[in-house]
Amino acid sequence: MKRPPKLQQKRLLEMLVLAVLLSSSCIALFGFYKHRAFLASTSPLAPRSNTFFPIQNHHLRYYNRQNLSLHAPQPAATLYPKPPPPPQTNAVDSVLETGPYHNWELFAADFQEMMQHLKIFVYPDIFNKSSPFANIFLPRENPLDDPKLGNYFSEHMFKVSLLHSPLITANPEKALFFFLPFSINNLRNDPRVHSEAKISQFVAQYTSSISNSLRFWNASGGADHFYVCCHSVGREAPSKHHGLRNNAIQLTCCSSYFQRFYLSHKDVGLPQVWPRTDQTALNPPHARHRLVYFAGRVQNSQVRQQLINLWGNDTQLDIFNGSPTFPYEEGFKRSKFCLHVKGYEVNTARVSDAIHYGCIPVIISNYYDLPFSNVVDWSKFSVVINQRDIASLKTRLLSIKREMYLRMYHNLCKVRRHFFWHTTPRGYDSFYMTVYQLWLRRSTLRLSY
Repeated sequence: MKRPPKLQQKRLLEMLVLAVLLSSSCIALFGFYKHRAFLASTSPLAPRSNTFFPIQNHHLRYYNRQNLSLHAPQPAATLYPKPPPPPQTNAVDSVLETGPYHNWELFAADFQEMMQHLKIFVYPDIFNKSSPFANIFLPRENPLDDPKLGNYFSEHMFKVSLLHSPLITANPEKALFFFLPFSINNLRNDPRVHSEAKISQFVAQYTSSISNSLRFWNASGGADHFYVCCHSVGREAPSKHHGLRNNAIQLTCCSSYFQRFYLSHKDVGLPQVWPRTDQTALNPPHARHRLVYFAGRVQNSQVRQQLINLWGNDTQLDIFNGSPTFPYEEGFKRSKFCLHVKGYEVNTARVSDAIHYGCIPVIISNYYDLPFSNVVDWSKFSVVINQRDIASLKTRLLSIKREMYLRMYHNLCKVRRHFFWHTTPRGYDSFYMTVYQLWLRRSTLRLSY
């Protein structure tokens, strides 16, 4: 066979090179558009969907109402009125809300997306008044009128606010999260349960009944389920159920990095707030003539004892072991800085008390996972001091210049609304700020139901 002439060989080579170049260009162009589509789908502001969580309707089993029935009555049609429309962000907010936030515009945009897409399914025990343990699951009718709730107020108000919100759904197929509605505080006050050991046993048995009766828990191993507890009694609640302890999300006031069963990137720090019906007018900075205020018991707290020993007799500082010589609230109103000092737990209500009365919080509690810290910048409206540096407390506070103090005071006024509960949630209050933390944890992988 004769070889082709050199001219034909040259043309064949040119055609081969051209074909290779065209193929490479097509591949590169396809990869470019594929990459753009991937970036768009993974953007924090891109619309979410349940594409990765297919739900097979013919596998969904409906079960007897006496056994956690999905046919529970619609809360909006029975216990609670129709919720108001979700809060909207306006241009004024975008200008005014920059001070104490990490990135207000990003947060506000993602918040609005949450209001459109987040749905929460509440297990129907919360509506079953005939159950022998109805008191454990039913919401409090008027928690704002019960000052005895004290440190457990936030636990009850979250449940009430959720049932008044537009976020709940009666269709579990549409839910991104599932709420386990037992109340740790009510378990604590029930003589049939009461002790921490029996509380954890009750919670474990209830969670097991959920997982045995339904597919929803098993689809994620409980990772898209959550419960609420506040104060010290709730610490051991998940201890006897492996999935609840390691997978489910706890909304808790006891949000310490070193606390058992609390995982900071899985669980959510809940603001510990006492019952309040309104937000009072604040004393302006020039009317605050005292530098520091603290009143509290020293039991179970070496840090508080050290504080009293060092500064209890300083005439510039109002620091009391126990109750002060004037009304407790008055100390917050007339002081520039108010101390939050670890007691038996890392958390106390003094942070929200200080914010409520316009007193700059001084946080002396190591390893405290502060509420909403991924949204608000605590350094812009509070002072954080390590426990070992209590001896330099006064020097540290006196070194804060008036201009800086005024800036912190005005930032405090802006974040004040985040530490207030409403029966029907509105704006960016404690409820919506807390469920936003859930929204940020929504990417849990779930199997098909």
